[in-house]
Amino acid sequence: MDQRVGFEADRGTDSADALRLWLRLFATANQVEAELARRLRAEFAMTLPRFDLMAQLAKAGEGVTLGELSRRLMVTNGNVTGLVDRLVEDGLVERKVRRADRRSAMVRLTEEGAERFAAMAKVHRGWVEELFGALDPESRTHLSALLKTARDSVAERT
Repeated sequence: MDQRVGFEADRGTDSADALRLWLRLFATANQVEAELARRLRAEFAMTLPRFDLMAQLAKAGEGVTLGELSRRLMVTNGNVTGLVDRLVEDGLVERKVRRADRRSAMVRLTEEGAERFAAMAKVHRGWVEELFGALDPESRTHLSALLKTARDSVAERT
């Protein structure tokens, strides 16, 4: 009689393979995120959430509402407001009340914020390339396609 229990008893089954994949994906993402956060803090005195918010603003160009930032970053409005407040204090972001709706504000990078973000983004890109350096370009492309398929699979079921 097989005395293995739990995950070990399922080894080799489709459900165990899916669980192993999820755990490996989650662990890898956490490891990369932690290392990028550590490097941003050490090199630029910047937190990863603040960097991510600045990235969204850089991508948007002309400005974004706090609600839209919250949706894009998948965090609460309160979290976004706190991040924006600190970036405004640092002179990296500006917030302007919209004339059409005074309850809503548009947020965008200041000139200094855009310059600092561009410098950080260039270094960040190099770090990501370094962290995935063991994968050749063909493997990166293949893994990226597989992850897109996995993401689409999850999206179909949620």
